[in-house]
Amino acid sequence: MPPIRGRAMTRRDLMRRVGRLEQVAGVRLVTLGDGIERGVRVLEFRTGTGYVFDVIVDRSMDVGRCEFEGRSLAWLSPTGVVGPWFTEPMGLGWFRAWGGGMLVTCGLDHTLLGGSDDASNFHQLVKPTEDYGLHGRIGFMPARLTGYGERWDGEECVLWAEGVVRQAAVFGEAMELRRRIEARVGESRFTVHDEIVNTGFDPTTHMYLYHVNVGWPVVDAGSEYLIPAPPGVPVAEYPTSDYRRLTEPNNGFPEECYEHDVAPEAGGTVPVGVVNRSAGLGAYQVYRKEQFPFHTMWRMLGEGTYGVAMEPTTNRDAGRFDARERGELAYLAPGEMRAYDLEIGALDGLVAINAFAARVDALAGTPAGKSHRA
Repeated sequence: MPPIRGRAMTRRDLMRRVGRLEQVAGVRLVTLGDGIERGVRVLEFRTGTGYVFDVIVDRSMDVGRCEFEGRSLAWLSPTGVVGPWFTEPMGLGWFRAWGGGMLVTCGLDHTLLGGSDDASNFHQLVKPTEDYGLHGRIGFMPARLTGYGERWDGEECVLWAEGVVRQAAVFGEAMELRRRIEARVGESRFTVHDEIVNTGFDPTTHMYLYHVNVGWPVVDAGSEYLIPAPPGVPVAEYPTSDYRRLTEPNNGFPEECYEHDVAPEAGGTVPVGVVNRSAGLGAYQVYRKEQFPFHTMWRMLGEGTYGVAMEPTTNRDAGRFDARERGELAYLAPGEMRAYDLEIGALDGLVAINAFAARVDALAGTPAGKSHRA
């Protein structure tokens, strides 16, 4: 077992000292009870290191609040945890239900800006086209919670949750997101394993994006964005040119999106992080480039909306219609499945931050990248 609060312990050592595991760590199912959040189910994870996070069961099992020793790692938006029954999935309604949080899932058949597109793959004359809103529908869907809890494996204790989110329509797609989230007692990280399955009998388009949102106090003046990519091409209409260096909140700041061509590690993983050296705190993600060929950084350094997102994605930031024109719009055949993996964690102190920065810096000689507005 990893050390608990800096103390090496065996399972027996730990359990001799507590009435039950939840004195130190565990998973608890609660229901939010007021306002626009009323009725939303949440799984509260605590790993015993001061690392806590909420899995929002009724919002595709995404991760909302995420903290380390009482300090937030995630950016939280003004909307709060909006119940799926209050969401507006079409047009730009996504912004009225985007609560921020550590992980927001975008897809399954569409991400990025929406519009109307061909739906002839469903061969129904009554519905020749399909309308898509920003970032698709899956993030608004409640999960069927299939299990959660704690599992001992020898000296290791794994906290876990599993669920299935179904996105379907008559004369349209029939798809499932099958998600498992794990965190180990004594560690300050969690992993996500997703399987996207076309459960229907027609081919359906597939686009997928993880919107990993980091906020204050990790995001602050002088904070850094660590990514194995080149500096990028400055965008004339952006007020800043160095995307890696963050600033204090700016009045009237327009959002910025930078698309990167990242260099993977030898095993195919890509490490990306946001760190605040003066605060000794950071948040990171690790994903697989073969699963997510593209990466976008979202910078919103405005007043009140002050955060940065790390976004591994299956598609370029230009979106659906650009992908169709390039021949890059993917389809899932009936019964086909694609898997995706993500790790998100905390960086505690300068030693951990410097070690992660060295991991990123070691990926020298990255290919040319580009930057542009979404």
